[in-house]
Amino acid sequence: MTETTKEFRNTDAVLDIKDKPKPLQWFGLSLQHLFTMFGSTVLVPILVGIDPGIALLSSGLGTLVYMATTGAKIPAYLGSSFAFIPAMQMLMKSEGYPAVAQGALTTGLVYVIVALIIKKIGSDWINKLLPPIVVGPVVMVIGLGLAGSAAQNAMLTPTGDYSPKYIAVALITLGLTIIFNMFLKGFIGLLPILLGIISGYGVAMLFGIVDTQPIVDAAWFALPNFEIPFVNYEPKLYIGAITTMAPIAFVTMTEHIGHITVLNKLTKRNYFEDPGLSRTILGDGLAQISASFVGGPPVTSYGENIGVLAITRVHSVFVLGGAAVLAIILGFIGKISAVILSIPGPVISGISFILFGVIASSGLKILIDNKIDFDKKRNLIIASVILVVGIGGLMFKSGPFELSGMALATLFGIVLNLVLPEKAFSEK
Repeated sequence: MTETTKEFRNTDAVLDIKDKPKPLQWFGLSLQHLFTMFGSTVLVPILVGIDPGIALLSSGLGTLVYMATTGAKIPAYLGSSFAFIPAMQMLMKSEGYPAVAQGALTTGLVYVIVALIIKKIGSDWINKLLPPIVVGPVVMVIGLGLAGSAAQNAMLTPTGDYSPKYIAVALITLGLTIIFNMFLKGFIGLLPILLGIISGYGVAMLFGIVDTQPIVDAAWFALPNFEIPFVNYEPKLYIGAITTMAPIAFVTMTEHIGHITVLNKLTKRNYFEDPGLSRTILGDGLAQISASFVGGPPVTSYGENIGVLAITRVHSVFVLGGAAVLAIILGFIGKISAVILSIPGPVISGISFILFGVIASSGLKILIDNKIDFDKKRNLIIASVILVVGIGGLMFKSGPFELSGMALATLFGIVLNLVLPEKAFSEK
């Protein structure tokens, strides 16, 4: 049934890391992972204004790059990252995708530099630079900073008119997604977002707000909307893109470490030792760089797919690699991209009410899990400044140099954490 090529085998796994399933079994298991990441991976480009086809392709490409970098030792799938949405939305409006690409390239380079430093001196400094009191509020900013756009898209038509019909579709989509999330179990219980998008799309069709003509006109086979430097555009320096997106890399890095920790427990291995944290972070960084070269958003490891690993106990990297190949193939099916692009704003908003809230709640969970004491003035000040600066959209701009929103909030949090004493003088 399987081919085992690794000496250690996790006996709790149905298929362990290097076990290769039979062809039909392989296809089904890979398709399962594809469905799991699909909803979130295509939602990011829809919110930002990037071709969903190229996002699918870049997620598959990024996953394969990650596997190659880590020696195919870690069963992980990399999909579109939500952390960069506010920054990408701003850059798409002001400069277009070339600026997003440069920001994604920069975040990838930050990962590469951090990987080299970890290789040299270890990783303790990351915890000192980004403790829970900084990471928690910054993650909350990622979700809460997007709340306004979700509400606007749920209320307003593309022409800016208030629409009760749009609100109804958004709320029905929200309600159905909540039902799927709360009452479904097993593998299908891992797909509430995808099921919510599908059912919301059906509701939107009943309300007559879906334009299906572009789907009819779309070709079955079509090249994704590649954005390749020196081919589709001439690169230039975007200082604002670099300063806006680079600091966010430190936030997503902590998420990456968290996922690796979960995978360690799940697969009964220690990936911090083999292939090593420096190699896993390097793989993530190179995946982001590869996405920036083809026109996709930055990618990151997906907790949804880790959930599939836990439920199915199928940990085979061949299965994850198969999902990556299927994602790349889907990127070339024009009808798929057309269907995704036809999803109305209120459907996306109904899903976003949950997703953005879950992101914010994840930041709160970080604070709770680490028992952060808000009776201490130091913690209260750090969290307060991060939340207001980030959600309020404070901006520092001087010529081409720009720091805004979450990037500035992250920087403030890091600086305050480093300079403030453990206790205020009034507390001593």
